[in-house]
Amino acid sequence: MPRPKSSNTAAASPIVSSAHLVSPDSAEMSEFEFGLIVAGNAFHRWIIHCMSAAGLKDLTPLDVLVLHHVTHRARDKRLADICFIMNIEDTHLVNYALKKLQGLGVVVSQKNGKDVTYAATEAGRQCVQRYRDIRESCLIDALKADAGLNRDIGELARLLRVLSGMYDQAARAAASL
Repeated sequence: MPRPKSSNTAAASPIVSSAHLVSPDSAEMSEFEFGLIVAGNAFHRWIIHCMSAAGLKDLTPLDVLVLHHVTHRARDKRLADICFIMNIEDTHLVNYALKKLQGLGVVVSQKNGKDVTYAATEAGRQCVQRYRDIRESCLIDALKADAGLNRDIGELARLLRVLSGMYDQAARAAASL
């Protein structure tokens, strides 16, 4: 007679998007990758809606992230610096986002010798401030329900930085095959 499934059986099975990639040496990596896919898509949806509520509609996730980075620390940024910090190899994607943001009047460019730098305009800074206010009320306030969650998020951020290095190294190794 078959044993009835316990409630723990479902928890023991990895939750993955691609069962054919699950390694016997690390089912956890497949679970992490699925979580990253789902979290990444949720994050992208969030930043688009938050920026839309802040007054800038029809932006892509990259557009929003580029605006935030250009605004970061109120320092002019070069295209290469933006790509480096955001770990984006295809400069054309970031350049397109910058042109789009310039067209919306939230970013301005300036030629400094051979370099072109980008900075947020006053309208861009105001939009980013509205984004911050909305983020505080919709997202950060929700963290107050669980006091230990911030500590966990900090550890997760550290782990993501470590794993990004591993993925970068694996990408270099795969490119050399």
